[in-house]
Amino acid sequence: MIATPLTPAASETGRCVLGVTRSVSGRTWRERLTATETPTALAIAQRLGVPEVVARVLAGRGVSLEAAGAFLDPTVKDLMPDPSALQALDAGVARVADAVQAGHRIAIFGDYDVDGATSSALLSRYLSALGTPNRIHIPDRIVEGYGPNGPAIRMLRDDGAELLVCVDCGSTSFEAFEEARGVDLDVVVLDHHQVGEELPPTVALVNPNRQDDLSGLGHLAAVGVTFVFVVGLNRELRRRGMFAGRSEPDLLALLDLVAVGTVCDVVPLAGLNRAFVRKGLLALHRRANPGLAALSDVARVHGPPTPYHLGFLIGPRINAGGRIGDAALGARLLTTGDMDEARGIAETLERLNGERQAIEAAMLEEGEAQAMVALDASDPAVLFAGADGWHPGVVGLVASRLKERHRRPAFAVAFDADGKGIASGRSIPGVDLGAAVRKAVGEGILEKGGGHAMAAGLTVRRDRLDDLTAFLDAELGEAVAAARSEHVLKVDGALTASAAQVALYHDLERAGPFGAGHAEPVFAFPSHRISFADVVGKGHVRATLADGGGGSLKAIAFKAADTALGQMLLSHRGERLHLAGALSLDTWQGREQVQVRLLDAADPRTTRP
Repeated sequence: MIATPLTPAASETGRCVLGVTRSVSGRTWRERLTATETPTALAIAQRLGVPEVVARVLAGRGVSLEAAGAFLDPTVKDLMPDPSALQALDAGVARVADAVQAGHRIAIFGDYDVDGATSSALLSRYLSALGTPNRIHIPDRIVEGYGPNGPAIRMLRDDGAELLVCVDCGSTSFEAFEEARGVDLDVVVLDHHQVGEELPPTVALVNPNRQDDLSGLGHLAAVGVTFVFVVGLNRELRRRGMFAGRSEPDLLALLDLVAVGTVCDVVPLAGLNRAFVRKGLLALHRRANPGLAALSDVARVHGPPTPYHLGFLIGPRINAGGRIGDAALGARLLTTGDMDEARGIAETLERLNGERQAIEAAMLEEGEAQAMVALDASDPAVLFAGADGWHPGVVGLVASRLKERHRRPAFAVAFDADGKGIASGRSIPGVDLGAAVRKAVGEGILEKGGGHAMAAGLTVRRDRLDDLTAFLDAELGEAVAAARSEHVLKVDGALTASAAQVALYHDLERAGPFGAGHAEPVFAFPSHRISFADVVGKGHVRATLADGGGGSLKAIAFKAADTALGQMLLSHRGERLHLAGALSLDTWQGREQVQVRLLDAADPRTTRP
């Protein structure tokens, strides 16, 4: 049985799968493919000659028959827009091109997350290939805080910078850029954060999310914006004769950085982003970037990299320096051409990542206790947890865990001795957290704040926290209630353990890469026996699933030992369960073997067939 439909599709919401109306995680399982999409899936399979499972995955994600062919082979060349479509890009390109031709030193100011590190490294590697002197500055999260600041700008100017390019930051840096103007330092911004009508003083502020930008590229991460900018810059330098008698830099070789930043910033894998990641994964597999190669080794990434590897193994290690160590380590790793240096930095990041995990575990335990008290007292739209002495570099991770556990937006706040709180928030689909935070800034509740729909950062005084909580409850209450009203796991089809073969995995890869905005396929495994289950590593549950025909399949539920899913697996050894999960490929020691990453389970005795 290979990815068979579980029932005839009969509604726009999809039929209930295996009668699971409330799984161990409280979800209803529904078939992803609806009645109107089923004919499209059949037509895609017939016209393109692809396996039915691939056609069902495409149609279930809104891919039309007409678009399916190009969707299966996205290319950066075909999907790359005219860079000039981005507002102010031409002005920014002209200024940077002037600096390149004059041999001026360019300072790159980046954010301390993965998107900032990859954006900074991409621009630096391109400029270095041109022979243009440049340096990267990543601010210290605790000492400097987020974004450009006066002292750093003066330091960069004193160091000889003739031009400042800010990546993944700067769209709201009014005071800092006044400082830059005061020291006669031009500024170009390459960003993607949401921004209001008023913009700070710059030569060019390139941001597809500025209100007068009509490019339609607001879904790009900052690293994507930076790549489009570099394409435009390369074009302008070619027009100026820069490459007469010399080869141009290989822009496609930079796509490994674009893929890492795009996946780790959790932007939708649609259109150009999907092409970036598809081609970037190929570049990453070639191991041409010493830093990414060294980091893949310490993270034990075996075989061809996937978005999962980028988001859960590579990204957290790049982030570790910015969270609890030297914020510049990630960008330094990604720009070095020396393999020995790369290995040394990668090993340092590996150690810092382990320290970060210990800090996160302690903060999460305290935060979860606070969340339970809040939920017992009321039903807040947005959860808040915080304490004196919490590490500001880890609050975003704690907020993410609380959001996942309680299915509502959550903030974690690190307070200092003066009552100033640095907070990071994470949201759920359908709830625009960034817009609400910007509104709270406008209301005078916050000292500063901003972000995206799904993530935001802010600074709040302890004595205004109750005001902020009340404001967000009023502002987001209806949206949160609507988003939480239906808790559904969408299922693409049914499989047996025997049918989960390597060939099927590779067929499904043709519809990828999967991630935010392009959900990975999820399959139900009906009534499979748990022949083995145990806790491994740092709270993971490993299991073996057996079907009725003698087939078996390895499975793992990550960080599930203390969850309802993990406890059900461990307590049902030898018994049958309905299971749901996503296929992955284990390439240990060069041998390919499919396993399933378990997402949910249900007891067949409690379901209605």
